[in-house]
Amino acid sequence: METPQEHREALPPFLLAFPGPLRDQLVAAVLSGEKVSTTGLLAEYEVEKEELPPVGERSALIDSDGREIAVLELTEVRVMPLGQVDLQHALDEGEGYDSVDAWRAGHEAFWHSDEMREALGDPSFTVHDGTLVVAERFRVVERR
Repeated sequence: METPQEHREALPPFLLAFPGPLRDQLVAAVLSGEKVSTTGLLAEYEVEKEELPPVGERSALIDSDGREIAVLELTEVRVMPLGQVDLQHALDEGEGYDSVDAWRAGHEAFWHSDEMREALGDPSFTVHDGTLVVAERFRVVERR
């Protein structure tokens, strides 16, 4: 007998950071309700030749072991210059930042990491106020 899960349509993956401690921390923050937004680089979508996800899209939150942990639904997708990210968005990322400057320093460290530069195919990639980012808001609709 097939289980209901076998009838489910495959959902696109929702990946936070790279597998490891940071991803584990971010997934835990999503599950606790502390993290309801995330920020990526528009350049990531361009390198992967992916379109931006539409509002309402559901995706599978993936943990460091590649397991589907929850289903998320996008409630907002905005493209904006990095210099326009506001405090509410930084707070809603659920990573403990208490200022935009602290949020930006943490994100710049990630975006300037060797791993991210390799993923972008640019060993000297750096961000600035005008760098376009994708700010997404989401909600958990199902835990798996």
